[in-house]
Amino acid sequence: MKNSIKIHVLHTGLVRVDKGLPFHGLYRNPIAFTGLLRGERNKITLPVSSYLIEHPKGTLLIDTGWNKTIRQSNWRELGLQVQINTGYLPAGWAVDERLSKLGYRPEDIDYVLMSHLHCDHASGMPLIKQAKHILVSSKEWQIANKLPLVYLPHEWKGVNVEIYDYTQSEFGPFHQSFDVFGDGSVLQVYTPGHASGMSSTLVRGADGKYVLLAADVGYANDSWEKMLTPGICTNRNYAIQSLGWVKEMAHNENCIEALANHDTKTDQHSITLPF
Repeated sequence: MKNSIKIHVLHTGLVRVDKGLPFHGLYRNPIAFTGLLRGERNKITLPVSSYLIEHPKGTLLIDTGWNKTIRQSNWRELGLQVQINTGYLPAGWAVDERLSKLGYRPEDIDYVLMSHLHCDHASGMPLIKQAKHILVSSKEWQIANKLPLVYLPHEWKGVNVEIYDYTQSEFGPFHQSFDVFGDGSVLQVYTPGHASGMSSTLVRGADGKYVLLAADVGYANDSWEKMLTPGICTNRNYAIQSLGWVKEMAHNENCIEALANHDTKTDQHSITLPF
């Protein structure tokens, strides 16, 4: 590990949503993403992903998937959001269970980097609250605690969340990022649209090759190939700009993989970069 960066793609849940949620514009009903007045035949089930990064300067986790309460009751975890999301968490899939299989306890994780705080990404935060640092952008933190119907603040109750600010950067659709280690190897890149303070994670190797973990800029790799924004956006103008940046980065010759969080074609696997 001293001379390499290893990224583990983990599935930490499943989410059942209306087909209109991943791909805005494909359905005539403008609120199709809510599932209102639409039957079960319009539902699809998507993976919920987290990422463990073994880095010479520290161990990082991106997002946390579902809490184990989902196994007993979606209503208890999600409240009224069950209209939009139905969560599933098979045995062994919880984020702490996935980490254990890789030989880690939550307290072994140096940094948990939250792409954003929507329920399918933040629900599992209590399972890893013993991590050394749990970070989210100040832009996302501010709005997440002001919109309780869109976000679920109980999911991070009792969790010591730290915030960071983006700074000017050569990367991103708005040239803003947060450099985790100060060496350019792991960047939280400001990619708003689906959520106001959302970050994608850019992991760069010593040879210039990189992996882009694109969060929910698009729900699938097809999202940037066909320029389809998610059904839920706080700013669709920003969402299109973020999607365009991801597409350009995904097609760059130095890109090893660009990954959308909910792509049904993405299996669990590992990627290694030189450090």
